[in-house]
Amino acid sequence: MAVTSSAQGSVLVATYQTGLSAAGAPVLRQRSFPNVKADALDQDVFDVAQALYGLQDYPLITVRRDDRFELTAAV
Repeated sequence: MAVTSSAQGSVLVATYQTGLSAAGAPVLRQRSFPNVKADALDQDVFDVAQALYGLQDYPLITVRRDDRFELTAAV
C-alpha cells in the first residue's frame, strides 16, 4: 500500500538551563512553540529561538525542530 505524506507544520522546541541542582548538574527545561510554517527555513527557526532567548535570563542550550506530517493511504 502506498502512502502519501503532507506537511502539517512544525514545532520549535527550545531547551534552556534554569540553574544547577544540589549536585551541580544543570537543570534543563523545554518550551515548545507550535504552528511554525512547514516551509520556514531552518536558519530562520534557529534565529527566532536565539532572539527569543536573548530576551530571557536563562541560556538557550539546544534548538530542535519537529516537523509534522499527515500520512494517508494513496488511492
